[in-house]
Amino acid sequence: EAVALSGLALALAVALPCVALENGLARTPPMGWMSWERFRCNVDCQADPHNCISEQLFFEMADRLAEDGWRELGYEYINMDDCWSAKQRDAAGQLVPDPKRFPSGIKALADYVHARGLKLGIYGDLGVFTCGGYPGTTLENVKQDAQTFAAWGVDMLKLDGCYSSAEEQAKGYPEMARALNATGRPIVYSCSWPAYQGGLPPKVNYTILAEICNLWRNYDDIQDSWESVLSIVDWFFTNQDVLQPAAGPGHWNDPDMLIIGNFGLSFEQSRSQMALWTVMAAPLLMSTDLRTISPSAKEILQNRLMIQINQDPLGIQGRRIVKEKSQIEVFLRPLSRAASALVFFSRRTDMPFRYTTSLAKLHFPEDAVYEVQDVYVGKIVGALRTADNFSVVINPSGVVMWYLRPMALPLQPWHVARQQAPGEGFHPALL
Repeated sequence: EAVALSGLALALAVALPCVALENGLARTPPMGWMSWERFRCNVDCQADPHNCISEQLFFEMADRLAEDGWRELGYEYINMDDCWSAKQRDAAGQLVPDPKRFPSGIKALADYVHARGLKLGIYGDLGVFTCGGYPGTTLENVKQDAQTFAAWGVDMLKLDGCYSSAEEQAKGYPEMARALNATGRPIVYSCSWPAYQGGLPPKVNYTILAEICNLWRNYDDIQDSWESVLSIVDWFFTNQDVLQPAAGPGHWNDPDMLIIGNFGLSFEQSRSQMALWTVMAAPLLMSTDLRTISPSAKEILQNRLMIQINQDPLGIQGRRIVKEKSQIEVFLRPLSRAASALVFFSRRTDMPFRYTTSLAKLHFPEDAVYEVQDVYVGKIVGALRTADNFSVVINPSGVVMWYLRPMALPLQPWHVARQQAPGEGFHPALL
């Protein structure tokens, strides 16, 4: 068998010359903070020094992650997005930060971040320009830029795809993976490649993508609205048969940033985004002002059980398993130690809805017994049997999320097949 496997690996290596080495990073979905959704490309530091893209903003967010309980929960990346650089490369052709907004330089920023037990992410764009009009990374700059980022002490790279062709992307994204690996510095690699190719086969080959990138943006940028969150949820779960098998330790689908704590989501909608991103095994990259975040938003984002579920070592992305005419949807994520996460989500806009079902109807194994914990309320209910009917009351555009631990399992072992379609054959992983 070992011989057959090594033969297959060799065949793959020959067939896919662009395959990058496994870098051993992002074994669970990356967590941290990212500037884009909240602070965009605000470069007017004269009029708005507090909120412009400058080293000060990143120093202050690093302080917040380190001092306000975020780092201990796993939020470790401080990620710069577009508009950090000068408008031109220097005389040696190197990317340089804007000298007015980043007078200390990126290496000093990385040192500051590292001194607080955090990691620094940076943004590049495979193309002539970044999306914001700053210098891009064309194919001839790939190696040089990877070396620059490594020399600065960068820990993650998001590589966008504005101002490049499909052909350039097909060459450049794998090329950057190789270049990052060649630096010898561990750098998590986030690709926007599939988002520029429509996110679906045949244009996107998720098998190859998983060999090249640690995470990737598949779909549109998130905006500060519930409508935007719903459009992302719809796209990801409509296409779950393609997307769900692609995710796993070291390679994740990225539905984009968490906008909890901003302006567009209600309390219920904020809880829904957190629960749905967690069930998707999505990176948890907040994009909000951590200096002024409300206690209620902070409580959602710092929910320990939620984070434990998101960071589950099995790394299986969840699926939507029920879509009711009543506009209630149920999502299931299999977890390690035979546990599961269930999310009951209401798209209703009228009033709280009482939804009645059983674990048997959700295809859990017969004769099993579970201890159930409500992820947001914290309340524990013991000894729920698969056959027992139960009811949950779900608020409009809200969720009820459960963490189920097995108390007693049937003798027959159950296993989840990653590629299995939803429906009768889809069971939680009981390993």
